[in-house]
Amino acid sequence: MRLIGDTKARSAYLFLVLAVLLAGDAWRYAFGWWVWAVLAGLLVVASGWLLYLHRDRWALGALPYPLLAFLLLASVSLAWSAYPAATALGLVTTWATVIAGIALAVAFTWAELLRGLGTVLKWILALSLVFELVVSVIVRAPVLPLFVQPGVDYSIYDRIPKMLYWSRNELFEVFDEGRIQGIVGNSNTLGLLSLLAVIVFALQLADRTTGRVRSLVWLVLAGLVMVFTRSGTVTIALAVVLAVAGAVLLVRRAATPRARALTYGALVAGFAIAAAAVALLRSPILGLLGKSSDLTGRLGIWQAVIELAQQRPVAGWGWVSFWVPWAAPFDDLAFRNGVRQLQAHNAWIDIWFQLGILGLVVFGALLVSAAMRSWSFAVDRPQNAPGQRAPYTAGSLLPVLVLTALLVQSVAESRLLDEYGLALLVLIAVKTKLPDASSGALQGR
Repeated sequence: MRLIGDTKARSAYLFLVLAVLLAGDAWRYAFGWWVWAVLAGLLVVASGWLLYLHRDRWALGALPYPLLAFLLLASVSLAWSAYPAATALGLVTTWATVIAGIALAVAFTWAELLRGLGTVLKWILALSLVFELVVSVIVRAPVLPLFVQPGVDYSIYDRIPKMLYWSRNELFEVFDEGRIQGIVGNSNTLGLLSLLAVIVFALQLADRTTGRVRSLVWLVLAGLVMVFTRSGTVTIALAVVLAVAGAVLLVRRAATPRARALTYGALVAGFAIAAAAVALLRSPILGLLGKSSDLTGRLGIWQAVIELAQQRPVAGWGWVSFWVPWAAPFDDLAFRNGVRQLQAHNAWIDIWFQLGILGLVVFGALLVSAAMRSWSFAVDRPQNAPGQRAPYTAGSLLPVLVLTALLVQSVAESRLLDEYGLALLVLIAVKTKLPDASSGALQGR
């Protein structure tokens, strides 16, 4: 019962789970894959135990049906998988991630989750800047991970490609095409985490749950890290997140059903015009974001994966989540700058390849249902009890803004299918359906 009654134990569990999910690569690069695996395994056991202790708060039938359908489809794909050993491994990591996401949703309130995310993201941002500063000031050279990623052999390269380095030693070059990668070893991942930090710190500032000066300092720091990553995808995600936040505030201000209907009509028209403008100005926009017309090599990867997906269009080749480099066809499927790629760099193409059209349907349904409940949670005035409405809070925008960031990233990265992407999706999908952990406040259904 310690995890329920002991505040320190709960805080430690929340911190470790979020730290391992959000910064998995940092743990693997610094301490090794076996240390990461043991820690992750212990946290999964703790998550299962937490779900057992809180069994009165949830039931299998109360979980989102699309989530259950997705897990079922991924699991039974082992029967037709072209790489059964890789699918079995992928199922272990996927189920572990989902269990952790459900445990977070069931055992913690939104306020606790917001606070926990804020704490972990502060550590990630601070350690990333310190790490990059040490590399640039003391080491003065690119740094490889302390532990080699499975399937990577540095000896085959005459010159090790940039993308294999933990840090590229580019902190002092960020205003001249340089990009920092932080402790997570990837600019796009660090950029997305800094965007999540901007969301969390801004919501905490708006709700005054942390000191104003402290919140502003961390908000500025998160913005600087985002700029230093020079991630075009994250820049687009930031614009969309701001647009969604503005849309939520506009709908909240609509006092009558007629006003809401007119607001929704104006928003649909506005988003349609914006989408058309982006489509027409695609090349100039990519140029401003520092991206080439082929999206930095992604089009070639997409084409290679699509060709395989078309061979098994209905049920796919079998679930695997993050690609394993030692199994066919991943061992020779996609390369960029001489480096084997371990994802399709598009979650939707990846889903189609792994689980076919069936996978697209069930995973799409999971996202749509989660998005609808998140939107309702943000725009509808909360209820403490039937007929008793409470004031709006900024914190209620957390699920819809985080989900928006993940959805935008899913166009250029497949992170939505593993680790922090999948865990946050499951957390949002489950928690917006179940009552909040302690208050019993009604949630959007």
